[in-house]
Formats: sequence, C-alpha cells, structure tokens
Amino acid sequence: MENASVQLNDLPDEILMMIFKKLHNITLLYSLSDVNIRLNKIVHDSIFTNRLTFVNFVPSRLISQIYSPKYFVCPLPDLVLDRFCSHILSKIHQKVKWLDIESSSMERILSTNYPNLVGIALYNIHLENVVHLFSDVRLFTSTYKKQISSLVIDIKASGEGNPTRDKNIVLFKVPEMQNLSKFFSR
Repeated sequence: MENASVQLNDLPDEILMMIFKKLHNITLLYSLSDVNIRLNKIVHDSIFTNRLTFVNFVPSRLISQIYSPKYFVCPLPDLVLDRFCSHILSKIHQKVKWLDIESSSMERILSTNYPNLVGIALYNIHLENVVHLFSDVRLFTSTYKKQISSLVIDIKASGEGNPTRDKNIVLFKVPEMQNLSKFFSR
C-alpha cells in the first residue's frame, strides 16, 4: 500500500451524499460551493438547499441568566452571510422552500427572490420589525404573501412588553398572507 490516501473527489457520489447529510446545510454550502463542478452538483441538490437555517441555536444551559429560554438565537458570522448573499443564494434560490433567519440578517437574506418559498421562521425579532416586515413591500413582497403557507415568529422579549398584546399585533398583520395555513408565535 504505497499511496493509501483517499481524497474527497475519489469517493463515489453516493458516499459523499451520505457524509454530507450529516453536516449542517449552511456549513456544507459555504465550504464546498464553487470548489468544482462535481461537488457543486451534489451540494446544490435540493436535499441540501430546500431548508436553509441562517441562525445558530445555543442551548441556554451554556449561558447563565436569571430568565432563560430553552435556547438563544445568534446570527451567523458576517463573513458567512456575505458569501451566501453575494455568491451562493443566486445559484440555489429556486430550490429554497424554507428559511430560518435572524432579525439582523433578515433584510439581506430576503433581498433575494425565492420563487418556491413556502415557509419562513423569523427569530429574535422585535415587535416593531415584525410590523415593518409585513408593511415594507421591498422586504416582504406580495409574491411572498401569496406563496408562504407556514410562518414562525420568535419575538424578542423586551422588559416592558406584553406577550398577549404583542401576539395580537402580529396576528393583525398576518391575514395579509393569503395562503397561510400554519402560524406560530413565541
């Protein structure tokens, strides 16, 4: 066994798919998009592009606070978002069916057109931003309002907020979405 090293490109597509399914889609796309034509074809498959999670969930047990939800939501690093917004999303936007996004990256990610988007989850978002999102035609186009059937909104708690009132305000804006069949607000 003179040369026993095996490179990624030496593996058959089926083995690569099995390995890649164990990885986070964003990490996979960020790391292997544009490496070569073969890897592009694999990582741009709908298995890896139909749901994109642009947030990191950190278990609350790792962060000590008096009031702790089950998890904290953190945005992805700007370097990762920059690459996605400038290179990757334009190549896979037609395959995206669901987006999980954090409030600080919401505008950048929603500036791409997603013709097959049916679900969206907005995390760590202030109530005012929810109202702005549904009112701003640039961000939440009438196309999105027609095609989205599932919506999750995780409203960022503020010290003086009233959770019941906040949910009612969000529910007031949701009827603008014509095909919405599932709505969750936390």
